[in-house]
Amino acid sequence: MQAPELAVSQWFNTPAPITLAGMRGRVVLLHAFQMLCPGCVAHGTPQAQRAHALFRSSDLAVVGLHTVFEHHAAMTPVSLEAFIQENRLTFPIGVDQPAAEGPIPVTMARYEMRGTPTAILIGRDGRVRHHGFGQEDDMALGAIIGALLAEPAP
Repeated sequence: MQAPELAVSQWFNTPAPITLAGMRGRVVLLHAFQMLCPGCVAHGTPQAQRAHALFRSSDLAVVGLHTVFEHHAAMTPVSLEAFIQENRLTFPIGVDQPAAEGPIPVTMARYEMRGTPTAILIGRDGRVRHHGFGQEDDMALGAIIGALLAEPAP
């Protein structure tokens, strides 16, 4: 499946908005999380930060997506900014655009995510190559990232 474009209302840790089209030719790890999600705080978000640090000199782009589908009033951009600073997150993080109707944000719906944390790997060709939900082992995710990075550019 071709990766749908991100629908982001606000960005953190980047001077300009990010698009998947602008990252074509790179491998993208899209980490979807909520700051009040225990699995995200304990595992998913630290894993994304480790991947960002470990693969910094490669063609991997790590992008966070704060996708709020519950506790909307508590998870404001101001709270998210504090969360980013407190957890020393350095990769770009976008706020998933709220849906016109219903609790599921736009990008979350486009990717048919089941919840958070979700790790999506997009190949250099812009196609979704991995769609994981919940806690994933670092070694397993790293092996997929390594295989995608080893593929030639389209």
